[in-house]
Amino acid sequence: MNNSTLKSLLIEYDKKRIFAEELAQKNKENLYNKFPELFDIDKKLSSLALSTIKEMTKNNNKELIEKLNSDITILKNQKEKILKSIGKEAESIIPNYECKICNDTGYIFDGKTSKMCNCLKQKIYNIEYNKCNISNLEKQNFNNFNLNLYSNEISKDKYGTDISPRENIKLILDICKKFITNFDNSEEKNLLFRGRTGLGKTFLSSCIANELLKQGKTVLYQTSSVMLDTIINYHLGKSNISSDIYDHLLNVDLLIIDDLGTEGINNMKLTELFNLLNTRLLNSKKVTKTIISTNLTLQDIFDAYDERIVSRIIGYYNICYFFGDDIRFNK
Repeated sequence: MNNSTLKSLLIEYDKKRIFAEELAQKNKENLYNKFPELFDIDKKLSSLALSTIKEMTKNNNKELIEKLNSDITILKNQKEKILKSIGKEAESIIPNYECKICNDTGYIFDGKTSKMCNCLKQKIYNIEYNKCNISNLEKQNFNNFNLNLYSNEISKDKYGTDISPRENIKLILDICKKFITNFDNSEEKNLLFRGRTGLGKTFLSSCIANELLKQGKTVLYQTSSVMLDTIINYHLGKSNISSDIYDHLLNVDLLIIDDLGTEGINNMKLTELFNLLNTRLLNSKKVTKTIISTNLTLQDIFDAYDERIVSRIIGYYNICYFFGDDIRFNK
């Protein structure tokens, strides 16, 4: 990871967090002016909380502490009733953080240790790895997936199957939605999208990425050629390759490998590809999933890749065959 990237992102996080908290404080002051009784309750709650802490650190008088806690509960209930009567405006006193998990700090604390939040990880992935590959993600979603771009024609001679391209893509959509729903289930298979260019493989990968990002998952997109070159350069100790990249590829929630078959295959790349796919399948830290897209036929894959890779794909991937006419010409 580039330290300057992390530094600039943390500055951005600080600005977002401070803005959210200052706005909430301003809204709270406005609410106090409208409802002075709310201010009085908060003032008493602060005083009682301080008294409770002092008592616990000094005499630890059980009866007094119970009395203080009882008074706090009564005041909290009174506050709750007032806030409910105020309605939606009461919500404005709570800071509206962009990330509700880390409260725009970028890190999650469990009292003993801290770890980087997925929202910060994803921003780093987008800057350092995904770059322009999934930059149009907002538009590439299931709502914008147009089934009418696919032909309703059934032609076994043309497509080699008894269903139309439109019926086929409906089946693939069902597989993709099941993949999203069961993402955290280790039994749910990964996805291999195969078919000619212009049939929606990349678009559908982005649709899945979009939904998983909404769930707080991390997504890393790489073309097969760039990914394998990066891994090999990392193992060879090239100075311009971050030491984090290999860990990211192994542990990102969803890895999208695009254009399998364009990497210029050699023994070193075959070994690295197998190690990557196998390690992600056997990940003991968490469930990680992979989507591979390729223009290769199944026969091409059998011919080009060794038995270990093919066995992982056959055993652990749902193979989705995209067929039909180039949908880009139907838009």
